[in-house]
Amino acid sequence: MTWGAQHLIVTYGESLALSDVSVECTPGEVLAVVGGDGAGKSTLLRALAGIRMRHTGTLSLPGPGLTGYVPAEGGIFADLTVDEHLDFISAAYQISDWQARARDLLIRTDLVEFGDRPAGKLSGGQRRKLAAAMALLPQPELLVLDEVTTGVDPVSRLGLWRLIAGAAAANAAVVFATSYLDEAERAGQVVLLHEGRVLAAGPPAAIVEAMPGTVTDVDQPGPARHSWRRGRRWRAWDPDGRPAGIGRVSLEDAAIVAELIATGSTP
Repeated sequence: MTWGAQHLIVTYGESLALSDVSVECTPGEVLAVVGGDGAGKSTLLRALAGIRMRHTGTLSLPGPGLTGYVPAEGGIFADLTVDEHLDFISAAYQISDWQARARDLLIRTDLVEFGDRPAGKLSGGQRRKLAAAMALLPQPELLVLDEVTTGVDPVSRLGLWRLIAGAAAANAAVVFATSYLDEAERAGQVVLLHEGRVLAAGPPAAIVEAMPGTVTDVDQPGPARHSWRRGRRWRAWDPDGRPAGIGRVSLEDAAIVAELIATGSTP
């Protein structure tokens, strides 16, 4: 069964957080949700995690206890040790014979040596890895991860990605929000949000291919083009240029162009 949202609208008071957003979370597939601050990523993931909020539209979600969720912040108790967190999850989800799986998750997140350490004394990256291990312990049908790799060193990010890929290989539907476009390129499907609206959706290559105009490398920004930094050089978008095709444009480029178009920032 496919999980997700159809024509989801969420408001906070007078503020519109999500406007007619539809996403599909398919078992065995990884969906990346990308967007800047205030785009609506966390609101969408909270809705998919089953957190109650005032909304219109339809949510199709697994039954109780079948969703694993890592919020953007929190989810960790400072006074509980690493082992006590997993013990708590096993009791909350009524998991039997969970110890071997818990140890495997701690090994794969490099936390096995910190089992008796209070979470409040872990680094920020270690706390994110602990939250991921907690979400994965019940082997959920839907895994919802909000910025789970933020603050995690590059090597540990690769380890977390192996866990995410493993969950999808075990037929979980995985949806994660990220600010790292290189991570989003690993996903099977991408949803680009801007101010609560979907600007683009589909496989990363399809989003790149659909980008209008041409993006090129330049030494400095040109007066008649939109430009942004890429390392020590610049990337410049010419909306009237001939599309260059896949291989010369990244998902990051396509996302920036989509936001330029959405905000009316055309020459």
